[in-house]
Amino acid sequence: MVKAVCGDAHTSWAADHAVFQADGAVAAHADLIAESLGHGSAYTDRLLTLALAGMGDLRALPALQRVADDNRLPSDRPRARILAVLPAAELLPVVLPVLRQNPEQHDSTTALLELLALWGPASEPAVSEMIRFLGTADTYDALRVLGRIGPPAAAAADRLAAYATGRDPGARRPHTRVAAWAHWKVTGDPTLALDVCGTAVRSGTASHGLPFLADLGPLAAAHADAVRRLMESPGAWTRTYAAHAYWRITGDPGPAIPVLLAEADPAWAGDPAMPVREAVRILGKIGAPAVSAAPLLRRILAQEERLSRPWRGVRILADQAYVRTLTEALEGIDGK
Repeated sequence: MVKAVCGDAHTSWAADHAVFQADGAVAAHADLIAESLGHGSAYTDRLLTLALAGMGDLRALPALQRVADDNRLPSDRPRARILAVLPAAELLPVVLPVLRQNPEQHDSTTALLELLALWGPASEPAVSEMIRFLGTADTYDALRVLGRIGPPAAAAADRLAAYATGRDPGARRPHTRVAAWAHWKVTGDPTLALDVCGTAVRSGTASHGLPFLADLGPLAAAHADAVRRLMESPGAWTRTYAAHAYWRITGDPGPAIPVLLAEADPAWAGDPAMPVREAVRILGKIGAPAVSAAPLLRRILAQEERLSRPWRGVRILADQAYVRTLTEALEGIDGK
């Protein structure tokens, strides 16, 4: 299949996307893919570029520059995550010029912000661009990137405090929580994060605050009881995030494991509206105390077809990601 796509033979949309999504499975053909870049249709060339980038192969960089010049960088988060395996220092010169343009002109903005968040502190050269994104439709993602960058984003500390407290006229309710968390990650001072996210938990608008309390861990001990009550919420995502936060805050996985096991549905079709994969990931983080989950996770992993619902043309990518999550969770539980 790789040879057919690289040879610009008449291949189907499914065949082209299978090569792009196959990730490490086509690593043996990296030389052929690299040699084929720039010789096929723009459509096929873009998919082959992403396939090569997904291997961490720096030979994808010139082609990625061409893709960026044509305003055709990935426009969704799953494809952006493919690029995250490339070194930030090598790819930032491609990404930053795109971010410096009017974000409304680019469908790729959300994907690129996801990429910067995944790179974390290595995205420091993008701090000024992230500050400029505050007040746009991408404010939430820009705040998240600044938090992931951490102390190197100290220049944004005052703006983060303004968003966390609602003083900034562009601040919305979801912005306050992520901004407060980002302020802690940038400054090392947890006061705002504990106040804002703790208030969200007590007010019943908790789902956006729980992951940040989980990150704060034992620092959020004063909110442990409120978090535990939310493990009985009618919302699946809230129950999952509450279980995670309670374990991270208290160090006690006992109450969390049954909640997470209940969400690890073996019949899950891949619908991103359900927290199944997140529950599996957290069980793996808990490790050996979650040994009761191991038989279920192994049974899911052994299924011939785990995900039956294609989503935005990235079904193989979604299945690969789920396999990695299941495998890593079992390794965590088994102590590997």
